[in-house]
Amino acid sequence: MSKRIGMEIAMAAAEAVALCRPDVIAAYPITPNTHIPEHLADIVADGHLDCEYIAVESEHSALSACTGASAAGARVFTATSSQGLLYMYEIVPVVPSMRLPVVMCLGNRAISGPINIWNDHSDYMCVRDLGWIAMFASNGQETIDMCVQAFKIAEHADVMLPILVNLDGFQLTHVVEAMMMPSQEEVDKFLPPRKPYAAIHPDNVVSMGTLGLPDIYNEAKKANDEALINSKKVILEVWKEWEKMFGRKYEPIMSYKAKDADVLMLTMGSMGETAQVAIDELRKEGFKAGLLDLKLYRPFPADELKKALKGIKNLIVIDRAVMSGGAAAPVCAEVKSVMYDEPTRPVITNDIIGLGGRDVRVEDFKKIFKKAAKAKPERAYEIYGVRG
Repeated sequence: MSKRIGMEIAMAAAEAVALCRPDVIAAYPITPNTHIPEHLADIVADGHLDCEYIAVESEHSALSACTGASAAGARVFTATSSQGLLYMYEIVPVVPSMRLPVVMCLGNRAISGPINIWNDHSDYMCVRDLGWIAMFASNGQETIDMCVQAFKIAEHADVMLPILVNLDGFQLTHVVEAMMMPSQEEVDKFLPPRKPYAAIHPDNVVSMGTLGLPDIYNEAKKANDEALINSKKVILEVWKEWEKMFGRKYEPIMSYKAKDADVLMLTMGSMGETAQVAIDELRKEGFKAGLLDLKLYRPFPADELKKALKGIKNLIVIDRAVMSGGAAAPVCAEVKSVMYDEPTRPVITNDIIGLGGRDVRVEDFKKIFKKAAKAKPERAYEIYGVRG
């Protein structure tokens, strides 16, 4: 039976991963995600988890070790942040191309430069198009749940793709919250042992990750893209099973007071809960504000977005990364692309907030809402909070 705990979210994530009985963990510590691999190392060292923990010399080696272990049929986990993810970059696209179900927790942190250890989503945006499923947690409970869900989704025979579980650095990783932790019995019931489609073994020789000549490269990339798009069906099935077993509902886009809203805000990650407080205060003032919270970023939930925006007058898309030189920031660019062919669509404004861990308060969200209500269709994106 699940038990109520009060714990730092990063350590709770490690506990949840341990309940999934990974065979191999390879990770290199990096702020603000150090506590996940550190706590997992303690769990293994104390004999609570029968697992091969590989203390590698770099993040590049961490993902390389995970790639080999997963190819051999192991259930595999790693974790990193920011510059660590960039150090892995050479291997990141290899994992989905080999259809390996590696699970990674990414403690989102701004990339350099200037050097910054605080939160935004610029690290994830560097790898968003490399074939990994990506989920974003808003709080500690979602972090725990997504860590367990990720293994079942990734290892499904119709998916066989790696997953990034994103949790905002410091704003989630280092925060202590009350959460429900599933029991080992519950996780064992929900998550069966991995059964690999194919595995490297000296007694059963197979080839993986071989050369893709021009006459097959197009087909290989198409197959990968189709697998990622089609994974949404399995994701929804797993989320339904989770809801039935644990009572907590997950959808690609969750909503808050959105049904009668005149102005909606789309967020991703921990900022959504602060926006909810702003929405409550605006509602008391007679301003009909609402929230859409993006839980699934890859594959992008285009159909769900179109449905959620039907009849909406104004939409604010919140980004926590800059697409330098672009016409919009990353999330907003995708929203506009999805809505381009819709016969009616809201006026879409784009605010980039919280870069490098900059505080964004309830009052800031209220100002963004009120400004968006008066916005014109041609308004470009704006980096909110820049001192003038």
